Amino acid sequence: MATGAKVWCFPDGYLPAKNPESGMESHEALMLLNVGDEPADVKLDVYFEDREPATDIAVTVAARRVKTLRLDNPADIGGFEIPPLTQYSLRVRSDRKIVAQFGRLDATQPNLAYYVGVGYCEE
Repeated sequence: MATGAKVWCFPDGYLPAKNPESGMESHEALMLLNVGDEPADVKLDVYFEDREPATDIAVTVAARRVKTLRLDNPADIGGFEIPPLTQYSLRVRSDRKIVAQFGRLDATQPNLAYYVGVGYCEE
């Protein structure tokens, strides 16, 4: 039995500002887990409130591997730059079942905050 789903959505993206005085760097990340025996070809779609989405950003997750994408690093997401302090949402589409998880580290205040977002998924 395959683990995961082929479509995942994460509606609450909002890259926090960088805080040079913090010992940690604010960021958001998307973790993709492929427990299958074949590579998963994944497409990311980034949706915004006030502009057209960026679609079909290609990522490959090797068989039996996890791939973590730093969403503040354009090199991790096909050269696309998500602007900080802008509301966005993600749709993850895969040709194979995968598990996806979204996380945010907000180091803009002294107490820090890290949380994960559980996505909506469909076969």
